[in-house]
Amino acid sequence: MPTAVDIPLALISLFGVLHVLGEQRAARLTGRPRSRQDKIRAAYFYAALVVILIALASPIDSLSDKLFWVHMIQHILILSVAAPLIVLAAPWNSIWRPLPLGFRRGAAKTVGRAGWAAPLRGLGRLLSRPIPAWIAYNVNLAVWHIPGAYDAAVGNRAIHDLEHTTFLIFGILLWAQVIDSAPLRSRLSQFGRIVYIVAASIPGWLIALVLVFATSPLYPIYAHLHHRPGGISAIVDQQLAGGMMLVPGSLAMTVYVFVQIYRWLDADEKKKRPPRGGQRLTPPAPNGGPLSPNGNGAAANTPRRTTVEV
Repeated sequence: MPTAVDIPLALISLFGVLHVLGEQRAARLTGRPRSRQDKIRAAYFYAALVVILIALASPIDSLSDKLFWVHMIQHILILSVAAPLIVLAAPWNSIWRPLPLGFRRGAAKTVGRAGWAAPLRGLGRLLSRPIPAWIAYNVNLAVWHIPGAYDAAVGNRAIHDLEHTTFLIFGILLWAQVIDSAPLRSRLSQFGRIVYIVAASIPGWLIALVLVFATSPLYPIYAHLHHRPGGISAIVDQQLAGGMMLVPGSLAMTVYVFVQIYRWLDADEKKKRPPRGGQRLTPPAPNGGPLSPNGNGAAANTPRRTTVEV
């Protein structure tokens, strides 16, 4: 599909330019260079754009028509690499900031107050919650792996672009439930995030296992190819696709789980440590009362004898 890379390339360029302009505008408004943390977040965003570019505008895209397992690499790059990088980058304000002020005010007013936009506001509030986001992500993943839908995406560029767009959107929604992306914050606890992302992995594992253990090709558009690069059979191609989904496709979530377990245990350990720089405990006086300033154990409240000269 070599002629269809123009749309994703144009969108990648647009968001990249908007982000650069937004970062420059923020530096001008604050009167100081961007902080180290801001630069790291910007690097995450540009890395995500490069990953999307590799997935959709490289030989991977043309080979995905002929090799199922290569097509699966596209999905992994979008769902498991680009989506979490975008959430880590938190690019929302930087992309929004360089747009014309009149457009920003008009769009915010329309989306925030217009009656016709009420369903969109309701949908946005719904999908910002963990359970609906989890359901939307996995239903979308399952639907696109139904043979009819998958074949339609491979055979039609517009449907293929829609597939990748929904993967990216719902991937961002899912990762935003477990990674704080300013100004958005996760509603889940540290342990809840671990459980959530493990649960989000399970439907993908089931799909992968179906692909690996199926005894015949499930997708006619790949099964009917007369030639495949490397000379592999359709069933081997399908098994490789399942393996890609099962192992590399789970890598990002696995890394996230281990990082979160470390943070969770570390936070629990810090709670048990005695506070540093606290008050020094005063040993009890021999007679059970507080020590006097000279440390001899006399009662601190013993009246001092005073001599008055007449």
